[in-house]
Amino acid sequence: MQITVDAEKCCGAGQCVLVAPEVFDQRDEDGVVVVLDATPPADQHALVEEAAQVCPAAVITLS
Repeated sequence: MQITVDAEKCCGAGQCVLVAPEVFDQRDEDGVVVVLDATPPADQHALVEEAAQVCPAAVITLS
């Protein structure tokens, strides 16, 4: 799994961080998503998929 995000479109809702805190974080200054692990281990895949689904701005892409 490879994670990419469109940070310019991120609205800073933080849902990804709530769902998968080991993979996503937010910048302190504006709340924009930061990917901590662009290729997470298999045990994180279900959480990452959920994070992508609940993202209100749909900025998380998985491949």
